[in-house]
Amino acid sequence: MTFPQALIFDCDGTLADTMPLHWRAWQAVTRRHGLDLSERRFYSLGGVPSRDILKLLSAEQGIPLDHLAVAREKEAEYLPLIAQVEPVNAVVGIARRSYGKIPMAVASGGTRHIIEQVLEHLGIRHLFNAIVTSEDVIHQKPAPDIFLEAARRLGVPPHLCRAYEDTDLGLEAIRAAGMEAVDVRHLLSAPQPARA
Repeated sequence: MTFPQALIFDCDGTLADTMPLHWRAWQAVTRRHGLDLSERRFYSLGGVPSRDILKLLSAEQGIPLDHLAVAREKEAEYLPLIAQVEPVNAVVGIARRSYGKIPMAVASGGTRHIIEQVLEHLGIRHLFNAIVTSEDVIHQKPAPDIFLEAARRLGVPPHLCRAYEDTDLGLEAIRAAGMEAVDVRHLLSAPQPARA
């Protein structure tokens, strides 16, 4: 597809460099509750809502917990870190250049409260016609639902959408939705100018 009619972006790790900050919040919460979560596994679960990760860890490790309450604890650990979030410039640049030309949406496994704050902090909330979060669909990534809902809200058939992701689960969801998938890790592996 050379000319997509809509663009859809994941947020964490795609538009916003939030993953190291999320990892800090996860470390605090897993220590507090005696859960084991390696950094490698954390990154492999990118795009999965916190409540679902907690339910999975609780079942695997035999540690009973209220996954919704602990997900709120994790959110509380993360909120103060939003001020440190930086944009993923290669991807934000694509969104800025496309603004006003074609409709765009964010499709994130995060919660609306957090995603809206991150986009506002980065000064890019106004670029997007729709924000779809884990609260808007039943089946999460790698199911295609969140991307299909974003396309529906933009009024563009899924096969005419291009979507951007930074995780294997997210890319699987995009392809399952019948959209063109862009792995932003390839955009970021290009040499970056040195920072002072």
